[in-house]
Amino acid sequence: MVDKLRVLITRQQIAAKVAELGARITADFPGEPVLLIGVLKGAAVFLADLARQIQLDVSFDFIAVSSYGNAKQQSGEVRLVKDVDSVEGKNIILVEDILDTGLTLTYIRNLLQAHRPKALKIAALLDKASRRTEPVCADYVGFQIPDEFVVGYGLDFAEHYRNLPDICVLESDSSTA
Repeated sequence: MVDKLRVLITRQQIAAKVAELGARITADFPGEPVLLIGVLKGAAVFLADLARQIQLDVSFDFIAVSSYGNAKQQSGEVRLVKDVDSVEGKNIILVEDILDTGLTLTYIRNLLQAHRPKALKIAALLDKASRRTEPVCADYVGFQIPDEFVVGYGLDFAEHYRNLPDICVLESDSSTA
């Protein structure tokens, strides 16, 4: 079995969309500092590019959670692996690579809300709304995508493909057995 990659979103489309999201965040928080909190590991690339597009005082931190289940499926159990520093009274943008079932983002959003931030918004590069099981929506969405397994631009399959500059659909070719 050989993995095949099909480009879904090009690096040029990603760059244009990240610039647009950065401009929207800049407009939504005029003159105020924002704290970007990236969900490790997948959101690191998106967060770095987004931070450079926001024309405000931007700082960032990272949070890590673990979901149980196999590589392409979540079981619904989420646990905190790495927490953030104090967020009380701050403008928070929670940065995620992909909004899928919503289980992880619901867990993290509730965790951060308990720390009483001034504002809490969600930025997701990709939104796979067809798989949503929790009622969570991102405030800033890059692209709506179909229910396909994607890699690249920080997203991985078993820690591979994160460094691809485009977002690609990972297709398995079982005809080469």
